Amino acid sequence: MFARQNTIISIGLAALAAVCLLAGCQPQTPASDAPQTAVTLPPSPANAATDPGFSILRRGNGSEPETLDPHLAAGVPASNIIRDLFEGLTSESPSGEIVPGAASHWNISRDGKTYTFYLRDDVLWSNGDPLHAQDFVYGLQRSLDPATGAHYGQILAPIRHASQALAGTVPVTEIGVQALNDRTVQIELDNPTPYFLTLLSHPSTFPAHRATIERWGNEHVRPGRLVSNGAYVLAEWVAQARIKLIRNPRYWNAANTGIDQVNYYPISDTHAELNRFRAGELDWTYEVPNSQFSWLRENMRDELIISPWMGTYYLGMNLLREPLGSSRELRMALNLAIDRDILTSKVTRFGELPSFNLVPPGVPDYEQAELEYMQLSQSQREQRAVELYRQAGYRPGRPLSLQLRYNNSANNNKIALAVAAMWKQVLGVQTSLINEEWKVFLQNRRQRRVTEVFRSGWIGDYGDAYTFLDIFQGDHGQNDTGYDNPSYNLLLQQIAEERLASRRARLMREAERLLLSEQPIIPLYTYVTKRLVNPALGGWQSNVMDHHYSKHMFFRSGEELVQTSADSDRQ
Repeated sequence: MFARQNTIISIGLAALAAVCLLAGCQPQTPASDAPQTAVTLPPSPANAATDPGFSILRRGNGSEPETLDPHLAAGVPASNIIRDLFEGLTSESPSGEIVPGAASHWNISRDGKTYTFYLRDDVLWSNGDPLHAQDFVYGLQRSLDPATGAHYGQILAPIRHASQALAGTVPVTEIGVQALNDRTVQIELDNPTPYFLTLLSHPSTFPAHRATIERWGNEHVRPGRLVSNGAYVLAEWVAQARIKLIRNPRYWNAANTGIDQVNYYPISDTHAELNRFRAGELDWTYEVPNSQFSWLRENMRDELIISPWMGTYYLGMNLLREPLGSSRELRMALNLAIDRDILTSKVTRFGELPSFNLVPPGVPDYEQAELEYMQLSQSQREQRAVELYRQAGYRPGRPLSLQLRYNNSANNNKIALAVAAMWKQVLGVQTSLINEEWKVFLQNRRQRRVTEVFRSGWIGDYGDAYTFLDIFQGDHGQNDTGYDNPSYNLLLQQIAEERLASRRARLMREAERLLLSEQPIIPLYTYVTKRLVNPALGGWQSNVMDHHYSKHMFFRSGEELVQTSADSDRQ
């Protein structure tokens, strides 16, 4: 079911140039028995494959999604698909701006704590049922119900009584969300929340079709059963092979949906994905191999797209296992021994920014926290790392042995090899690399029984520093490190309650400084998105959230493509 590699790393930095990428292929699993049909899918033209009027978008999507349930999904691959299948009260434009979604408009009270949303008159579920305000109430209640096990429930904490509902101290029916009538949703917050409209475009806030969920339970996300309200309907899901979506004719803006069918392919091997793009089998890749940067820049200039991304790549440390859990000195030694300039210039090589911070630069109204070691040279940091390593009780004759776990990806593999080499050279650490399929990797991270150090990353869910800080709250569903500091939790509570923008920003900076001083994570770099895109594909724009809805896209005609290429050459 998954590829596993368990290797003791004993290479030094001089050997990094000779590191070979490991390539693997995902086994294809036959589709499960056909379910009873609850959704009537619109028919495709008999000659869809040859009909020039029928457009098919083929998107590489990294790993197999763990689920397509918007209230249970956690990974980016699942979210990409879910945003095509569902729509929240608000949505996003191609540039990433918040625009009306299922709600045509809304009102905000003077004190900023009550939002009233008015649904469009023509919104329907994909099976033809009317979409009511109560469906959004049910979706939010479902995300906040402890029985659901939603990983993102905590981001809804601004809603009145949401935190208590998550803790199980009040029923979810008591949260500050109600349907005033069939077309009106009202949401009450504990405190003014500047990013709340952005938050309502997140999958955890999407509506849910209660009758389908109650009938099928966890199996409601299968083709023929999944009832959604977005621009597309789930038509096929062949595990490890393809997820096919087709245009939803009942979507309120179906007349302006330019793509008829979207095929998502779970291709974790970036080299295989590159080859499929070059063979004309993909229009959009999830990413590209870091090792091919120079070649791609020279030979595929029109297809290669590199853009800033509001996210941080980091290593998490399981604080519930020894020796990392009780030794801050050891965690800091591992942090300081990593040369981020080498990682970004020699390994990732696509313009990533080396970073010691969790919150990336450029987040509105926020200045990154600074710690003393960030101002040192790399040689000084390495000297400090050796001292801390000895203080923790380790030395060349008594080296630390630990595991570094990461999900399938050639890029993740190269980074893990490089980090392990740096730890070996600077400290003498012996590192076992464990490479796992995405679902297994997530499961092991969350259970924390076997995990020591693990690859992670966080892409902001909204344009505010709190989206990065919040995930390390002690009981947050995404906090796989086990970090639980009462002082940090209190700071997050104060941030949530603070109305003065300048004081709120100071509290967030203080929280980041505390987190980094205790080192439950090792930030490595700030992300950029890097992918190949068919030049004929239009309707999308680069944006820092890297959210790209298929409903906005279309294929240009030959004449339009020539004109676009000419305009690009002039710039």
